[in-house]
Amino acid sequence: MSKALHEESVRDNNVGRFMNHSLAEYHIPVNADVHDMDVIFVEEHDDIVNPLGAKGLGEIGIVGTPAAIANAIFHATGKRVHDLPITLDKLMEW
Repeated sequence: MSKALHEESVRDNNVGRFMNHSLAEYHIPVNADVHDMDVIFVEEHDDIVNPLGAKGLGEIGIVGTPAAIANAIFHATGKRVHDLPITLDKLMEW
């Protein structure tokens, strides 16, 4: 959700640097933006992966989220946006 709607690196091509290089200037979602998330634990111990035996699948599950959000916005507005994050000014460009 964050990549599709919030996160954007702003560059100044004249000086060749990022203008929002700290978290104070880089907008990321907070708890009020995300709402509820379910955490599911898989009861399987695997010492090969790491000493704790824990496995993580978070990254794999979120890869399709920006595309799903872009498709939902397309179906709601009829406007296809190919550049992330999707903002109101990009939706107003007809």
